[in-house]
Amino acid sequence: MTRLFGLPEHVVYATAGVWALLIAATLLVLVLRWRKPGHYDELVSRTASWWWMIGAFTFAIAVSTTVAIVFLAFISYLALKEYLSLIPTRRIDRGLLLFAYLAIPIQYYWAAIDWYNMFLVFVPVWLFLFFPALMALRGETRGFLSAVGTLSWGLMLTVFCLSHMAMLLVSGEVHNPVAGGVGLLFFLVVLTQFNDVAQYTWGKLLGRHKVTPQVSPKKTWEGLVGGVLTTVALAAVIGPYLTPMDVLWSALAGLVLGVAGFLGDITISGMKRDLGVKDTGGLIPGHGGILDRVDSLTYAAPAFFHFFRYFFTP
Repeated sequence: MTRLFGLPEHVVYATAGVWALLIAATLLVLVLRWRKPGHYDELVSRTASWWWMIGAFTFAIAVSTTVAIVFLAFISYLALKEYLSLIPTRRIDRGLLLFAYLAIPIQYYWAAIDWYNMFLVFVPVWLFLFFPALMALRGETRGFLSAVGTLSWGLMLTVFCLSHMAMLLVSGEVHNPVAGGVGLLFFLVVLTQFNDVAQYTWGKLLGRHKVTPQVSPKKTWEGLVGGVLTTVALAAVIGPYLTPMDVLWSALAGLVLGVAGFLGDITISGMKRDLGVKDTGGLIPGHGGILDRVDSLTYAAPAFFHFFRYFFTP
């Protein structure tokens, strides 16, 4: 595996391609704003935010694996913080939230040392048992089931699911001779985010039939199918250069990412509809909060990780 600037050669070229697309998109947006002032303000702020997001991601993976893991853990922290700020919690349980936040460095530590068995059971088994028992010991039964479900699902979504990115990064060093763990992480993140954009674009162009009108009214079958097929095509092209998968397996991985990303998106949309909020936060101009931006990854990250581990690891 040839390396440039500390990264696998193919990852460097792929990263350059992403930056080239971002530059082209920025120029297009500037032209549109120049032609129709005031009509594309949201698009301008979305594009500006992409510069910060892609820049932060590129910096994290370029420096070292440790920095990348810390960066991903910080994303989990922000997502959990947003989630807990939206969901009503019982006053008696607020002291327990410290333990929820402490779960983040512990879970990412299991990923950092590639301890797969502990990584797999820490949140779904041990924390799933720990928090209800601790709540019961505190003696308050009113709202008990709601509090247990809220915290357990939040940890699964923002900590366990997202931490699969770190596990993919570390374990991929051994199982991906083409571009290492960075190549697998790049494949996952770029395709998942691309799938979001592709589904949105196809929906705007051809969207007529709603998929889940009560949950996400802007999601259409035309957008879903068009976005997934576009993602499958891109995956087939870049997969062999970033992963040990050939064209067909890469296309299948793209299908997994496209469908899983859509399911993650509408799941978070369902939560927001229930809470009566449009965005989970306002940290990212034009995009909402961190959880709004990583909603697709909450499903896509574990789906792709276990797809790859099942078929491409001994």
